[in-house]
Amino acid sequence: VANALANGRRLVAQRPFRAPHHTATTVSISGGGHGLRPTPGEVSLAHNGVLFLDELPEFNRAALEVLRQPLEEGLVHIRRAMYSVTFPSRFLLAVAFNPCPCGHRGDSRRQCRCSVGDVQRYMSRLSGPLLDRIDLHVEVPALNFQELSSDRVTGPTSAEMRAEVQAARDRQRARYGGAFHCNAHLDPPTARIHCKPTDGAKAILESAMTQLGFSARAYDKVLRVARTLADLERNDTMEEKHVAEALQYRNLDRQML
Repeated sequence: VANALANGRRLVAQRPFRAPHHTATTVSISGGGHGLRPTPGEVSLAHNGVLFLDELPEFNRAALEVLRQPLEEGLVHIRRAMYSVTFPSRFLLAVAFNPCPCGHRGDSRRQCRCSVGDVQRYMSRLSGPLLDRIDLHVEVPALNFQELSSDRVTGPTSAEMRAEVQAARDRQRARYGGAFHCNAHLDPPTARIHCKPTDGAKAILESAMTQLGFSARAYDKVLRVARTLADLERNDTMEEKHVAEALQYRNLDRQML
């Protein structure tokens, strides 16, 4: 459909990885175009793969806002005067950006030159509804020379992590009987049934929602992430530690207060 297959191939054999530049237009992200032949945008070219947006606040805000429907439904509906079309758009969204315009906020080695107003204007380019749709917010600190130059590998290997993820996905497929492939795809009613925290975990979640003012969508995200953390431990119960860790991954919610 996108006329992007090379070497005479008729099928996409590998999961796509799309990384558009921050100057990408709204149409190039969502799809559409002029004439009678609409073309898929980045959200559809990344279907069943990864859409990576580097320097997220530098993207046109209107281009970012079109991500909301695909992230919610796994589809993008494009309606123009000459046509109306729906493309599949279920992708894993990964984004990255600096903590401030100069990039040194929170860095102990270099002083940040940005004022409070500069940081607020920079972060205001990201809307709350879009951030609500991103499951994990993780701050990555700068590495020192020893960490960059060390050959010592710490933590699990990619192969070991893949096996853990595959085991968790197998548990999820068995739980949902084919109705859903994984926790991330659960609709809110199903999430309420299968993502039930213990009483202690529920108390932690209630306290966090009161203090951080979570939306209903963010609440569902926390439940799904906590359920996934429990699945990675092969645990059928969503305990306090799972909910607490899921809440720690809502870093931007705390910063936007």
